[in-house]
Amino acid sequence: MQTSLIISTYNKIEYLKLVLAGCETQTEKNFEIILADDGSNAEVISEIEKLSRQLEMKIKHVWQEDKGFRKNRILNEAIKVSSGNYLIFIDGDCVPHPSFVKEHLRYAENNVCLTGRRVNLSKDFTALLTAENIKRRFIENNFHKLVLDGVFGESFDVEKGIYIKDEFLRKRINKKKRGILGCNFSLFKKDLLAINGFDERYEAPSVGEDSDVQFRLELNGVEIKSLNNIAVQYHLYHKLQPRPKKNLLLFEKIKNEKKTFTPYGIKKFDDNEDAEE
Repeated sequence: MQTSLIISTYNKIEYLKLVLAGCETQTEKNFEIILADDGSNAEVISEIEKLSRQLEMKIKHVWQEDKGFRKNRILNEAIKVSSGNYLIFIDGDCVPHPSFVKEHLRYAENNVCLTGRRVNLSKDFTALLTAENIKRRFIENNFHKLVLDGVFGESFDVEKGIYIKDEFLRKRINKKKRGILGCNFSLFKKDLLAINGFDERYEAPSVGEDSDVQFRLELNGVEIKSLNNIAVQYHLYHKLQPRPKKNLLLFEKIKNEKKTFTPYGIKKFDDNEDAEE
């Protein structure tokens, strides 16, 4: 099974360096990295080129002009150039636990989409992180500090960072159904191509890169399975972007139409041309 790890990114090169450091720690080494870049500036592109030469990992950089939030469009472009038949999606501000890729691949199944969760790090805890100490597993080796920051500081969802190895406990914890998290999910490429990838009409954060995809996948017979406390990642601090109402209105329209295949995805169709499901 060939694997592509697709990382959505935009301008935050210092955060991307931390994420790539997390990729270097992975116990599973056999995967390519695709940077889905939603219009980073020339300075950041130059830094990415340097990183691509320095790191031993195989990195593809897919870029589009900055015309506002078009994450879904660049994710579709990344899918097009991916070599893997299995795709894992993360964001450029989410550092993966060393077993992250291994665990997604361990539970990979046809007609199944896997979704994990993330710890939301505080500004103070994020400031402690460097590429070098991430490679030395600073977070995992100092998890007690993260717990304290969750109790007395501003980190939250810290319990989602507990990496559980026991299979019985894993099954118990993941009995509850959970929705896809756009920064932490995986599936076979064929299952995503069957719904024509991401709907590019979503041009703002929220629902477009996860809830919409989940709705259309499930409508097409794909089961969502949770990897809570298994596929762990750490979300670096930043202020939340606004969630405009137009995304929710579009999602309601799509749910009412009940169509699995979007004509606004990887393949494009004219208004007068019917998309084959």
